[in-house]
Amino acid sequence: MGNEGDGRPLLLLDVDGPLNPYAAAPQRRPAGYSTHRMRPTGWENPWDKPLRVWLNHDHGADLLALPYELVWATTWKSEANDWIGPHLGLPALPFVDWPTVTPLSDSRLHWKTKALVAYAEGRPFAWVDDELGPEDREWVQRNHGAPALLHWVDPCVGLLPDDFSALAKWAADQGQVTA
Repeated sequence: MGNEGDGRPLLLLDVDGPLNPYAAAPQRRPAGYSTHRMRPTGWENPWDKPLRVWLNHDHGADLLALPYELVWATTWKSEANDWIGPHLGLPALPFVDWPTVTPLSDSRLHWKTKALVAYAEGRPFAWVDDELGPEDREWVQRNHGAPALLHWVDPCVGLLPDDFSALAKWAADQGQVTA
């Protein structure tokens, strides 16, 4: 069965960086964010402390207002529905179930890139991540037969109003009406 969806483009959404500005100075939570302590599966550290996650609760409504089909594109996989979505007021979202991650030898291509193009199955998509580079853009342009926006977000500040505007504009350029 294909991934036709409802005709809207996909919004492939990373958590750490865009939604959780993890790279901000440790004692400088960005304005508008609240602190959450989480223990997703596989989270281990030598101090046995939970993971600190900063979330802006307005982002859920902002994401839902965009004319996209939202999909988690994060290493959190389905756990984003348990740990992240409820804090943002998001419903359970589909997620990309990554294959086993293996380092790419001589490539600067992000390990998510090929899997996300495969997941999109020829549908237009916007990918929001903090680890995008020119190699990813070039590869998607050469290997994806539909429009795609690879939108980099600064992991020190997370999603900003300008990011939401850029996503809405790109969707409008694809013939999608914003809410």
